[in-house]
Amino acid sequence: MARKLPPDLTFFHPAALVATWGGSGLLPGAPGTWGSLATLPFAWAIATYYGPQWLLLAAAVAFAAGLAATRRYLRNSRHKDPGSVVIDETAGQFLALAAVPADPLWYLAGFALFRAFDILKPWPVSWADRDLPGEWGVMVDDLLAGGYALVLLLAARHVLTG
Repeated sequence: MARKLPPDLTFFHPAALVATWGGSGLLPGAPGTWGSLATLPFAWAIATYYGPQWLLLAAAVAFAAGLAATRRYLRNSRHKDPGSVVIDETAGQFLALAAVPADPLWYLAGFALFRAFDILKPWPVSWADRDLPGEWGVMVDDLLAGGYALVLLLAARHVLTG
């Protein structure tokens, strides 16, 4: 079943485009997974052309834009954290991938770890998801999940490559 936008937003409204990461959050099934997958080519391009450390800046930009877009998106939404809002996954996925080179195996590991932490929500991810209000609750839990993935990827990279 395809997800719907709030009644006051059209698909091409800037808040809708940002919040749904170009519409990937409107795909049927698992929107967080779609949003994370749709982030990978952008992460790859940023890391390839500028270096993986630039994904930290991309995460910060996605977070800031996500706060504004999500605030607007939530205005007429009936949900605290609508599934169609996936800019939070984009910010968290960018953060996680900042620890690794643009390599398919590392990206697969980064994707899997980020999704696992986003779904399992260990503390403080669960706290942010449950207790932070509005757009902050939507965005911060995924940034924390990305932080967990970042730390594990850094540790794995250190062990595997010295």
